[in-house]
Amino acid sequence: MKLIVGLGNPGNSYVDTRHNVGFMILDQYLKNVNLDVVWSKKFDGLFFKTRINKYEVIFLKPQTYMNLSGECVKKFMDYYDIDVDDLFVISDDLDINLGNFKLKKGGSSGGHNGLKNIETMIGSSMYKRLKIGISNNKNLDTKDYVLSKFNYSEKDILNNTFSSINNIINDYFIFSFDMLMNKYNHKNR
Repeated sequence: MKLIVGLGNPGNSYVDTRHNVGFMILDQYLKNVNLDVVWSKKFDGLFFKTRINKYEVIFLKPQTYMNLSGECVKKFMDYYDIDVDDLFVISDDLDINLGNFKLKKGGSSGGHNGLKNIETMIGSSMYKRLKIGISNNKNLDTKDYVLSKFNYSEKDILNNTFSSINNIINDYFIFSFDMLMNKYNHKNR
């Protein structure tokens, strides 16, 4: 079983904010593949369970707020007996330009509190990640910046990356992660 986690914060006030890119990606992907999605609630998370290719897959949006994302992820991993190698986390990244992304396996949290909490809760940093660039504005406090909404032109840039990201998620069920990184990481601008 595969667990694909999109990170974000619950509630209407966080919709379309930079920190909620993970939620946005899951919603966009599931819409793109025309699945009849009904989100269920369990372990402080919204989840959708389906089958893609030969895999059972859970798409998860933790509802614990970003800094406690790992609590929800850990409960799902324990309950469904999901191995760290089958965890794929989608999150925002300040150090990557908007419109770009990076696939990575393992490594540090890079200061991202959601990733930090996941690593603490599951006891490993060796999970797969898709880091979505949100750029950085050094003139704003980091917390204020990540909780700010995308403006119209930024949304347009992000929307243009959705097709590539949809392809990445589709290929995640076909290729090894090394092949996936080789295929997509060089496509960044």
